[in-house]
This record gives sequence, C-alpha cells and structure tokens, in this order.
Amino acid sequence: MVPLASLWLPILLSAVVVFISSSLLHMVLKYHGTDFATVPNEDAVLDALRPNPPGDYMLPRPASREQMKDPAFQEKMKRGVAVLTIMRGDPQASFKKALALWFVYSLVVSVFAAYIAGRALRPGTEYAEVFRFIGTTAFLGYSLAMAQQSIWYAKKWSTTVKSMFDGLIYAMLTAVIFGWLWPK
Repeated sequence: MVPLASLWLPILLSAVVVFISSSLLHMVLKYHGTDFATVPNEDAVLDALRPNPPGDYMLPRPASREQMKDPAFQEKMKRGVAVLTIMRGDPQASFKKALALWFVYSLVVSVFAAYIAGRALRPGTEYAEVFRFIGTTAFLGYSLAMAQQSIWYAKKWSTTVKSMFDGLIYAMLTAVIFGWLWPK
C-alpha cells in the first residue's frame, strides 16, 4: 500500500500536464470545431433568450406528469424538443472560472486515481502495472460519464466520442506521470 500523501507530486504534476495538454488539443488540433452548429437567425434567438437567467432548460417542459399526457403537450413534443444551457454574458469571467474548475477537476481525478492505485499497489511496483491502474481510473474520471449526455440528451455521438478520446489522452498522460514518479 502507498499512502496518498506520498503521491502528491504525481497528483499535482499530472493535473498540470492535463491542463496544458487540454489547451493544446483544443487550440492546435481543432477537431472539436464541429461540436456545435450555428443556429439560424442567431440574433433573434439570442434576443429572445437573454431575459432568462443562466441555467439548464428543456423545451417544452411539462409542469407535471399529468401534463405529459395532455394532447396539446404531446403535440408540442412532436414538433421538436430542445435542451439548452444559458451561460452568463461575460465570456472572460466565464472562461477563467471554467479553466479554474477544469484544473480542480483534473486534481480530483488524479487524487482518485492515486487513491485506488495506492490501495492496490506497493512501492516499487513495475511501471506497466502502475500505468494500468492509474490509466484505467483516470479514463473513468475523464471519459465514461460523457456518454450519458448522448444517451439522455441527444448530444451528438461524434462530439461525445471526441471528448472521450480527449479523456483517453489525459488518462494516458496521467498514467505516464504516475508510472514515472511511483515510489520505489
């Protein structure tokens, strides 16, 4: 068993490396450029949505289970459903907050990966074994739950798969760092 406190360096370093690599993936490779489409008549749609507070919305949204049975509501559903997130209008503040939260999230994934591997492995464990434990756990943290967005909210599977691929890269980078810095 390896105490979590003795893994502070790979936890911190892997979070930094994931943070930097995620920025490079999104700025350099550009394969996420097709994740979102442009809404026709964008200005009118934005003007209509701006009075609403930031949050997650579903349209149409029934007020009760009974309303779901109402023929008028069912007709609305047949015409189309939208799942919508409205964010604050200050892009710099929102982006800075998202970057900070992403770094914290990367730390959390590394902590959980370190905890699981630390309980299962001993000091001096071979690189490949550390890589396997850390990589699998980090992949779970970075990728697996993303499929729920495609399953329940019809997010494009291509977007989900690309994000899961990113998570695989982050998991492998995390595993490399832990394998390299695993206590002897």
